[in-house]
Amino acid sequence: MGVDFVGFGFAATVAAGGIAGYVKAGSTASLGAGLMFGSILCVGAYLTSQNPNNYHLSLGTSAILAGVMGSRFYNSGKFMPGFVATISLLMVARYGARGLGLVSVKPD
Repeated sequence: MGVDFVGFGFAATVAAGGIAGYVKAGSTASLGAGLMFGSILCVGAYLTSQNPNNYHLSLGTSAILAGVMGSRFYNSGKFMPGFVATISLLMVARYGARGLGLVSVKPD
């Protein structure tokens, strides 16, 4: 399979969102959460790059992020939580399809 570019891109997007939240609103919570989740997702993308069947960290982290940001979007209606919740759900679908055997990816 090679490098999980989609996973690394997702990790970078989440980290960049945390940085943007800090720059725009001075939110250290956004900075901390964005960098923490981005780092965990980066490790997950690395693990998936090494073995495509090792997707569990990315799946779990994406699901947690989708739930947290979905709740924030529901309560605030703001764009950024909705965007992150949406792309997190897409990643849950991506890794979930792999887990359910709907997509077969063979290790190199």
